Amino acid sequence: MKLQKTTILFFCFCFCVFARGYSQNDKSNKTTRKTENLVMIALDGMRWQEIFGGVDSSLMNNEIYTKDTKGMRKVYWADNLLERKSKLMPFLWGTVAAHGQLYGNRTLQNNVDVANPYKFTYPGFSETVTGNPDTAVNSNGLKKNKNINVFEFLNQQKGYTDKVATFATSELFPFILNKWRNGLVVNADTDSLPYNTPQMQLLNDMQKLAAKPTTERPDLLTYFAGREYLKTYRPKVLYIAMGETDAFAHDGLYDQYLGAAHAEDAMIADLWSILQSLPQYKNKTTLIITCDHGRGDKIKDQWTDHGVKIEDSGSIWFAVMGPDTSPLGEVNKPMQLYQGQLAATMAELLGFHFTAPQKILPAIENVLH
Repeated sequence: MKLQKTTILFFCFCFCVFARGYSQNDKSNKTTRKTENLVMIALDGMRWQEIFGGVDSSLMNNEIYTKDTKGMRKVYWADNLLERKSKLMPFLWGTVAAHGQLYGNRTLQNNVDVANPYKFTYPGFSETVTGNPDTAVNSNGLKKNKNINVFEFLNQQKGYTDKVATFATSELFPFILNKWRNGLVVNADTDSLPYNTPQMQLLNDMQKLAAKPTTERPDLLTYFAGREYLKTYRPKVLYIAMGETDAFAHDGLYDQYLGAAHAEDAMIADLWSILQSLPQYKNKTTLIITCDHGRGDKIKDQWTDHGVKIEDSGSIWFAVMGPDTSPLGEVNKPMQLYQGQLAATMAELLGFHFTAPQKILPAIENVLH
Protein backbone atom coordinates (compact mmCIF):
# COMPACT_ATOMS: atom_id res chain seq x y z
CA MET A 1 0.00 0.00 0.00
CA LYS A 2 2.85 2.41 0.90
CA LEU A 3 4.56 1.66 -2.42
CA GLN A 4 1.32 2.38 -4.28
CA LYS A 5 0.89 5.67 -2.42
CA THR A 6 4.45 6.73 -3.25
CA THR A 7 3.95 5.84 -6.91
CA ILE A 8 0.68 7.80 -7.11
CA LEU A 9 2.27 10.90 -5.54
CA PHE A 10 5.22 10.69 -7.88
CA PHE A 11 3.07 10.44 -11.01
CA CYS A 12 1.03 13.43 -9.83
CA PHE A 13 4.32 15.30 -9.58
CA CYS A 14 5.30 14.10 -13.06
CA PHE A 15 2.01 15.27 -14.55
CA CYS A 16 2.65 18.77 -13.26
CA VAL A 17 6.25 19.03 -14.39
CA PHE A 18 5.93 17.32 -17.75
CA ALA A 19 3.07 19.70 -18.55
CA ARG A 20 5.76 22.35 -18.90
CA GLY A 21 6.31 20.88 -22.34
CA TYR A 22 9.91 19.77 -22.53
CA SER A 23 10.67 19.41 -26.23
CA GLN A 24 12.74 16.49 -27.48
CA ASN A 25 14.05 18.71 -30.30
CA ASP A 26 15.61 21.40 -28.11
CA LYS A 27 19.15 20.03 -28.30
CA SER A 28 20.63 23.22 -29.72
CA ASN A 29 19.00 25.47 -27.11
CA LYS A 30 22.05 26.69 -25.17
CA THR A 31 21.93 29.26 -22.39
CA THR A 32 24.91 31.38 -21.49
CA ARG A 33 26.17 30.64 -17.97
CA LYS A 34 29.37 31.11 -15.99
CA THR A 35 29.70 27.37 -15.39
CA GLU A 36 31.97 25.75 -17.97
CA ASN A 37 32.88 22.63 -15.99
CA LEU A 38 30.94 20.28 -13.76
CA VAL A 39 32.12 17.92 -11.03
CA MET A 40 29.68 15.55 -9.37
CA ILE A 41 30.61 13.42 -6.38
CA ALA A 42 28.36 10.72 -4.91
CA LEU A 43 28.58 9.16 -1.46
CA ASP A 44 26.75 5.86 -1.74
CA GLY A 45 24.06 5.43 0.92
CA MET A 46 25.12 8.43 3.02
CA ARG A 47 22.22 9.33 5.30
CA TRP A 48 20.79 12.82 5.50
CA GLN A 49 20.62 12.41 9.27
CA GLU A 50 24.41 12.63 9.63
CA ILE A 51 24.77 15.28 6.94
CA PHE A 52 22.49 17.69 8.82
CA GLY A 53 22.87 16.35 12.36
CA GLY A 54 26.38 14.99 12.66
CA VAL A 55 27.08 11.80 14.58
CA ASP A 56 23.98 10.02 15.91
CA SER A 57 24.51 9.66 19.67
CA SER A 58 22.31 6.56 19.94
CA LEU A 59 24.40 4.73 17.33
CA MET A 60 27.66 6.11 18.70
CA ASN A 61 26.81 4.75 22.15
CA ASN A 62 25.63 1.37 20.87
CA GLU A 63 28.43 -1.15 21.31
CA ILE A 64 26.96 -3.34 18.59
CA TYR A 65 27.70 -0.67 15.97
CA THR A 66 30.54 1.32 17.56
CA LYS A 67 33.54 -0.44 19.06
CA ASP A 68 35.29 2.65 20.42
CA THR A 69 32.61 5.00 21.71
CA LYS A 70 35.11 7.08 23.68
CA GLY A 71 37.30 7.63 20.62
CA MET A 72 34.30 8.43 18.44
CA ARG A 73 33.02 10.96 20.96
CA LYS A 74 36.39 12.69 21.05
CA VAL A 75 36.61 12.99 17.27
CA TYR A 76 33.01 13.70 16.23
CA TRP A 77 30.83 14.71 19.18
CA ALA A 78 29.83 18.24 20.22
CA ASP A 79 26.71 19.44 22.02
CA ASN A 80 26.35 22.31 19.55
CA LEU A 81 24.70 21.15 16.31
CA LEU A 82 26.79 23.26 13.92
CA GLU A 83 30.00 22.21 15.60
CA ARG A 84 28.94 18.57 15.60
CA LYS A 85 28.08 18.34 11.91
CA SER A 86 31.16 20.43 11.04
CA LYS A 87 33.37 17.94 12.85
CA LEU A 88 32.07 15.19 10.59
CA MET A 89 31.97 17.14 7.30
CA PRO A 90 34.16 20.23 7.71
CA PHE A 91 34.36 21.11 4.01
CA LEU A 92 30.64 20.68 3.46
CA TRP A 93 29.73 22.95 6.37
CA GLY A 94 32.71 25.29 6.22
CA THR A 95 32.88 25.96 2.47
CA VAL A 96 29.85 24.59 0.63
CA ALA A 97 27.38 25.93 3.21
CA ALA A 98 29.03 29.35 2.97
CA HIS A 99 29.17 29.54 -0.82
CA GLY A 100 26.53 27.14 -2.09
CA GLN A 101 23.23 25.43 -1.30
CA LEU A 102 22.33 22.34 0.75
CA TYR A 103 19.01 20.52 0.41
CA GLY A 104 17.35 17.67 2.28
CA ASN A 105 17.00 18.62 5.96
CA ARG A 106 13.66 17.01 6.66
CA THR A 107 13.44 18.57 10.13
CA LEU A 108 12.85 21.82 8.18
CA GLN A 109 10.43 20.10 5.77
CA ASN A 110 13.03 20.55 3.05
CA ASN A 111 12.46 17.16 1.44
CA VAL A 112 14.51 15.44 -1.21
CA ASP A 113 13.47 11.91 -2.19
CA VAL A 114 14.22 9.24 -4.71
CA ALA A 115 11.35 9.00 -7.19
CA ASN A 116 12.01 5.35 -7.98
CA PRO A 117 10.18 2.92 -5.67
CA TYR A 118 13.14 0.65 -4.97
CA LYS A 119 15.55 2.74 -2.84
CA PHE A 120 18.80 0.97 -3.66
CA THR A 121 21.95 1.50 -5.69
CA TYR A 122 21.41 0.86 -9.40
CA PRO A 123 17.91 2.42 -9.55
CA GLY A 124 19.14 5.42 -7.54
CA PHE A 125 22.20 6.17 -9.63
CA SER A 126 20.23 5.51 -12.82
CA GLU A 127 17.57 8.00 -11.78
CA THR A 128 20.26 10.56 -10.94
CA VAL A 129 21.94 10.46 -14.35
CA THR A 130 18.96 9.76 -16.64
CA GLY A 131 16.37 11.98 -14.98
CA ASN A 132 13.88 9.14 -15.09
CA PRO A 133 12.88 6.74 -12.28
CA ASP A 134 12.34 3.87 -14.69
CA THR A 135 10.50 1.10 -12.84
CA ALA A 136 12.10 -1.44 -15.20
CA VAL A 137 15.44 -0.63 -13.55
CA ASN A 138 14.76 -2.79 -10.53
CA SER A 139 17.90 -4.73 -9.64
CA ASN A 140 21.63 -4.40 -9.00
CA GLY A 141 22.35 -6.82 -11.80
CA LEU A 142 25.08 -6.07 -14.33
CA LYS A 143 22.64 -5.02 -17.05
CA LYS A 144 23.19 -2.28 -19.60
CA ASN A 145 20.94 0.69 -18.93
CA LYS A 146 18.57 1.40 -21.82
CA ASN A 147 17.94 5.00 -20.76
CA ILE A 148 20.05 7.84 -22.13
CA ASN A 149 22.09 9.57 -19.43
CA VAL A 150 23.04 13.23 -19.12
CA PHE A 151 26.76 12.49 -19.42
CA GLU A 152 26.45 10.92 -22.86
CA PHE A 153 24.17 13.81 -23.84
CA LEU A 154 26.84 16.30 -22.74
CA ASN A 155 29.53 14.27 -24.51
CA GLN A 156 27.67 14.97 -27.77
CA GLN A 157 27.64 18.74 -27.30
CA LYS A 158 30.09 21.09 -28.98
CA GLY A 159 33.18 21.58 -26.85
CA TYR A 160 32.41 18.61 -24.57
CA THR A 161 33.15 15.64 -26.84
CA ASP A 162 35.65 13.31 -25.14
CA LYS A 163 35.70 15.69 -22.16
CA VAL A 164 33.42 13.63 -19.89
CA ALA A 165 34.76 10.98 -17.49
CA THR A 166 33.57 8.82 -14.58
CA PHE A 167 35.57 7.09 -11.84
CA ALA A 168 33.62 4.80 -9.54
CA THR A 169 34.20 2.32 -6.75
CA SER A 170 31.31 0.06 -7.80
CA GLU A 171 31.41 -2.30 -10.76
CA LEU A 172 27.85 -1.20 -11.61
CA PHE A 173 28.82 2.09 -13.25
CA PRO A 174 29.86 0.89 -16.71
CA PHE A 175 26.38 -0.64 -16.90
CA ILE A 176 24.50 2.29 -15.33
CA LEU A 177 26.13 4.63 -17.87
CA ASN A 178 26.17 1.98 -20.64
CA LYS A 179 29.66 2.86 -21.82
CA TRP A 180 29.42 0.33 -24.66
CA ARG A 181 26.67 2.38 -26.29
CA ASN A 182 28.21 5.81 -25.95
CA GLY A 183 31.97 5.38 -25.57
CA LEU A 184 32.16 7.33 -22.31
CA VAL A 185 35.28 7.09 -20.18
CA VAL A 186 34.10 4.97 -17.23
CA ASN A 187 36.65 3.45 -14.87
CA ALA A 188 35.25 1.31 -12.06
CA ASP A 189 36.30 -1.11 -9.33
CA THR A 190 39.02 -3.44 -10.68
CA ASP A 191 39.38 -1.73 -14.07
CA SER A 192 42.99 -0.96 -14.84
CA LEU A 193 43.92 2.64 -15.58
CA PRO A 194 45.08 2.65 -19.23
CA TYR A 195 46.88 5.98 -19.01
CA ASN A 196 50.62 6.25 -19.58
CA THR A 197 51.64 8.52 -16.74
CA PRO A 198 53.79 7.62 -13.72
CA GLN A 199 50.94 8.57 -11.38
CA MET A 200 48.45 6.28 -13.11
CA GLN A 201 50.96 3.43 -13.27
CA LEU A 202 51.55 3.79 -9.54
CA LEU A 203 47.80 3.76 -8.89
CA ASN A 204 47.50 0.59 -10.98
CA ASP A 205 50.12 -1.09 -8.81
CA MET A 206 48.44 0.12 -5.61
CA GLN A 207 45.08 -1.12 -6.84
CA LYS A 208 46.46 -4.59 -7.52
CA LEU A 209 48.16 -4.85 -4.12
CA ALA A 210 45.69 -3.05 -1.84
CA ALA A 211 43.44 -4.90 0.59
CA LYS A 212 39.72 -4.53 -0.09
CA PRO A 213 37.83 -4.35 3.20
CA THR A 214 34.55 -3.76 1.35
CA THR A 215 35.36 -6.20 -1.54
CA GLU A 216 35.56 -3.24 -3.96
CA ARG A 217 38.34 -0.82 -4.85
CA PRO A 218 39.04 1.49 -1.89
CA ASP A 219 37.45 4.91 -2.30
CA LEU A 220 40.82 6.57 -1.84
CA LEU A 221 42.13 4.90 -5.01
CA THR A 222 38.95 5.78 -6.90
CA TYR A 223 39.43 9.39 -5.82
CA PHE A 224 43.12 9.55 -6.76
CA ALA A 225 42.39 8.00 -10.15
CA GLY A 226 39.78 10.71 -10.83
CA ARG A 227 42.06 13.43 -9.46
CA GLU A 228 45.07 12.44 -11.55
CA TYR A 229 42.89 12.08 -14.65
CA LEU A 230 41.62 15.62 -14.11
CA LYS A 231 45.13 17.02 -13.67
CA THR A 232 46.41 15.29 -16.82
CA TYR A 233 43.47 15.29 -19.24
CA ARG A 234 41.40 18.27 -17.99
CA PRO A 235 37.84 16.95 -18.53
CA LYS A 236 34.97 19.42 -18.49
CA VAL A 237 32.68 16.96 -16.72
CA LEU A 238 33.95 14.63 -14.00
CA TYR A 239 31.85 12.17 -12.00
CA ILE A 240 33.37 10.41 -8.98
CA ALA A 241 31.20 7.85 -7.19
CA MET A 242 32.37 6.55 -3.81
CA GLY A 243 31.10 3.35 -2.18
CA GLU A 244 32.52 2.80 1.30
CA THR A 245 29.79 4.63 3.24
CA ASP A 246 27.21 2.15 1.97
CA ALA A 247 29.44 -0.90 2.42
CA PHE A 248 30.41 -0.11 6.02
CA ALA A 249 26.80 0.71 6.89
CA HIS A 250 25.62 -2.66 5.58
CA ASP A 251 28.26 -4.28 7.79
CA GLY A 252 26.88 -2.41 10.81
CA LEU A 253 30.17 -0.58 11.37
CA TYR A 254 29.02 2.89 12.39
CA ASP A 255 32.52 4.09 13.26
CA GLN A 256 33.85 3.02 9.87
CA TYR A 257 30.83 4.51 8.10
CA LEU A 258 31.52 7.90 9.71
CA GLY A 259 35.24 7.55 9.08
CA ALA A 260 34.57 6.97 5.38
CA ALA A 261 32.27 10.01 5.20
CA HIS A 262 34.83 12.20 6.96
CA ALA A 263 37.59 11.02 4.61
CA GLU A 264 35.42 11.62 1.55
CA ASP A 265 34.69 15.15 2.73
CA ALA A 266 38.48 15.69 2.89
CA MET A 267 38.88 14.28 -0.64
CA ILE A 268 36.25 16.69 -1.93
CA ALA A 269 38.05 19.57 -0.21
CA ASP A 270 41.32 18.47 -1.82
CA LEU A 271 39.73 18.31 -5.26
CA TRP A 272 38.09 21.72 -4.85
CA SER A 273 41.45 23.21 -3.92
CA ILE A 274 42.98 21.77 -7.08
CA LEU A 275 40.11 23.06 -9.20
CA GLN A 276 40.56 26.56 -7.83
CA SER A 277 44.30 26.43 -8.57
CA LEU A 278 43.83 25.73 -12.30
CA PRO A 279 42.73 28.56 -14.67
CA GLN A 280 40.41 26.25 -16.65
CA TYR A 281 38.39 25.49 -13.54
CA LYS A 282 38.76 28.44 -11.17
CA ASN A 283 35.43 30.28 -10.78
CA LYS A 284 34.12 28.31 -13.77
CA THR A 285 33.20 25.01 -12.10
CA THR A 286 30.04 23.83 -10.35
CA LEU A 287 30.36 21.09 -7.73
CA ILE A 288 27.45 18.78 -6.89
CA ILE A 289 27.59 16.35 -3.96
CA THR A 290 24.83 13.81 -3.37
CA CYS A 291 23.95 10.15 -2.70
CA ASP A 292 21.85 7.44 -4.35
CA HIS A 293 19.49 6.46 -1.53
CA GLY A 294 18.94 6.89 2.19
CA ARG A 295 18.87 4.39 5.06
CA GLY A 296 16.57 3.44 7.88
CA ASP A 297 16.23 5.60 11.00
CA LYS A 298 12.76 5.44 12.54
CA ILE A 299 13.70 1.93 13.64
CA LYS A 300 17.30 2.57 14.66
CA ASP A 301 18.56 -0.92 13.89
CA GLN A 302 17.49 -0.38 10.28
CA TRP A 303 20.19 2.27 9.75
CA THR A 304 22.26 -0.51 8.17
CA ASP A 305 19.79 -1.15 5.40
CA HIS A 306 17.57 0.37 2.71
CA GLY A 307 15.04 -0.72 0.12
CA VAL A 308 11.30 -1.05 -0.36
CA LYS A 309 10.72 -2.42 3.14
CA ILE A 310 12.72 0.34 4.87
CA GLU A 311 10.26 3.21 5.06
CA ASP A 312 12.60 6.20 5.30
CA SER A 313 15.38 4.97 3.01
CA GLY A 314 14.06 7.02 0.09
CA SER A 315 15.06 10.25 1.85
CA ILE A 316 18.20 11.80 0.40
CA TRP A 317 20.10 15.11 0.16
CA PHE A 318 22.35 17.08 -2.15
CA ALA A 319 24.61 20.13 -2.17
CA VAL A 320 25.62 22.50 -4.97
CA MET A 321 28.32 25.19 -5.19
CA GLY A 322 29.37 27.15 -8.24
CA PRO A 323 29.35 30.48 -10.07
CA ASP A 324 25.70 30.26 -11.16
CA THR A 325 24.31 29.16 -7.78
CA SER A 326 23.41 31.73 -5.11
CA PRO A 327 25.03 31.19 -1.68
CA LEU A 328 21.84 30.36 0.19
CA GLY A 329 23.53 27.89 2.53
CA GLU A 330 21.26 25.32 4.14
CA VAL A 331 17.92 25.83 2.40
CA ASN A 332 15.25 25.96 5.11
CA LYS A 333 12.14 26.48 3.01
CA PRO A 334 9.60 23.64 2.88
CA MET A 335 9.71 22.02 -0.56
CA GLN A 336 9.67 18.68 -2.34
CA LEU A 337 12.47 17.78 -4.73
CA TYR A 338 13.44 14.52 -6.40
CA GLN A 339 16.72 12.82 -7.17
CA GLY A 340 15.91 12.59 -10.87
CA GLN A 341 15.88 16.39 -11.19
CA LEU A 342 19.66 16.50 -10.92
CA ALA A 343 20.20 15.23 -14.48
CA ALA A 344 18.45 18.17 -16.13
CA THR A 345 19.99 20.52 -13.57
CA MET A 346 23.51 19.44 -14.53
CA ALA A 347 22.84 20.10 -18.21
CA GLU A 348 21.22 23.48 -17.50
CA LEU A 349 24.19 24.57 -15.40
CA LEU A 350 26.37 24.05 -18.46
CA GLY A 351 23.87 25.92 -20.62
CA PHE A 352 22.20 22.92 -22.28
CA HIS A 353 18.67 21.51 -22.20
CA PHE A 354 18.88 17.75 -21.59
CA THR A 355 16.69 15.79 -23.98
CA ALA A 356 16.31 12.04 -24.39
CA PRO A 357 13.68 9.50 -25.53
CA GLN A 358 12.61 8.91 -21.92
CA LYS A 359 10.70 11.48 -19.91
CA ILE A 360 13.01 13.67 -17.83
CA LEU A 361 12.23 15.39 -14.56
CA PRO A 362 12.75 19.18 -14.66
CA ALA A 363 15.80 21.08 -13.51
CA ILE A 364 15.84 22.60 -10.01
CA GLU A 365 15.36 26.31 -10.62
CA ASN A 366 16.81 27.48 -7.28
CA VAL A 367 20.16 25.95 -8.15
CA LEU A 368 20.36 27.85 -11.46
CA HIS A 369 20.24 31.35 -9.96
